[in-house]
Amino acid sequence: MSKKLRELQARKAKHVAAMRAITDKAATEARDLTDDEASAFDTEKAALASVNRAIEREEELIEAERSAGVSFESNAPMSALTDRREADPRRGFASFGEFAQSVRAGSLRNGALDERLTISAAAPGAGSYANEASGQDGGFLIPPEFAAEIFSLSLEEDALLPMTDGIDVSRNGMTFPKDETTPWGTDGVRAFWQSEASTANATKPKLGAAQLRLHKLMALTPVTDELLEDGVALASYLPGLVGRSIRWKTDEAILFGDGAGKPLGAFQGGAAVVVAKDNGQATKTISLGNISNMVARLPPGSFPRARWLITPDALPSLFGLTLGNYPIYLPISEGAKGSPYGTLMGRPIFVSQHASAFSSQGDLSLIDLQYYRSITKSGGIQTATSMHLYFDADATAFRATFRVDGQPKIVQPIQQAKGANTLSPFIQLGAR
Repeated sequence: MSKKLRELQARKAKHVAAMRAITDKAATEARDLTDDEASAFDTEKAALASVNRAIEREEELIEAERSAGVSFESNAPMSALTDRREADPRRGFASFGEFAQSVRAGSLRNGALDERLTISAAAPGAGSYANEASGQDGGFLIPPEFAAEIFSLSLEEDALLPMTDGIDVSRNGMTFPKDETTPWGTDGVRAFWQSEASTANATKPKLGAAQLRLHKLMALTPVTDELLEDGVALASYLPGLVGRSIRWKTDEAILFGDGAGKPLGAFQGGAAVVVAKDNGQATKTISLGNISNMVARLPPGSFPRARWLITPDALPSLFGLTLGNYPIYLPISEGAKGSPYGTLMGRPIFVSQHASAFSSQGDLSLIDLQYYRSITKSGGIQTATSMHLYFDADATAFRATFRVDGQPKIVQPIQQAKGANTLSPFIQLGAR
């Protein structure tokens, strides 16, 4: 990568980080941007657009110099230029569409193989790039920057994974210490009042171990040659499609996974609780009693982090819910900024297709995902492409793999010191 391009990329990263800081601050405070913040965001956005245009011009110049056999930093031979491209996260490609079109061109029997593809090396297990004898394995790793874009798309909108207590790991798993004792319990580390010169009461931690091992989630997508011919359309189509699918499957597993080859879901573990309906409650209703009873089951400290998950069909039943003269549901309004579907009892609402059908158990849930531990493979989503797997169908295969595992931090509800009900960070409303 040329010195100028590195400088431009650094400027781009600076503007992106500034924009993220502005939106994160507002999101943390559950509000919309102030006028000053919106102005600052627009300023950074305009500067980012200017830098992006400068990057495009520089990349076009680099490509022109490459095709002329001249290094973009000096008059070094082409071998030196190739070596420098190994440090370029785009591997010399201006866009994902250009990369895909190069793969397609290389699949033609008389097509010349773009030398930039050789930098991407082979897909895992291929032995060499473009292995025609093993089309499902042979191919090219997608350049890191384009793979990172897919990973970012898998974590946007209302993705649950960023809300968990997550750790990136370089190995295939990790073991965590576990202590589910409480300060008021009868085991684990305990404190005692001691009289003068009396013998101390010794206690010891009651530690267990929770082991997480990464599971593989894969998306294999054939792309027609017609779509490959339109690089701009492909760049906007495929990453979003793959990211959306990975996000859905990951979120579903975080909530309801059975732990067999996938994460153990928050509501599949023994710590989840179900709040029963009110006496005589009619079907297809949500009451103040339902809401208050669910909030009352949260552990201390969970309320500021908790989120509601509700099926779209149940959302209208929240309108008109009040506590005395005060509404407990605030739709899109000044008091609900930062939450697209408003707030319920002051906590944001996520309208979700993961929620159960209206009036079924789990059509409304209250969760604090900091009680859910997850691990992901360092580097995020791994991506590769093969031009041989669907050769007879005039299609190129793009593969994305994401390795993840997770489980609740606690295996049973929390017993209170003096209260009757158990507490849990994973609460569902029962069937009505």
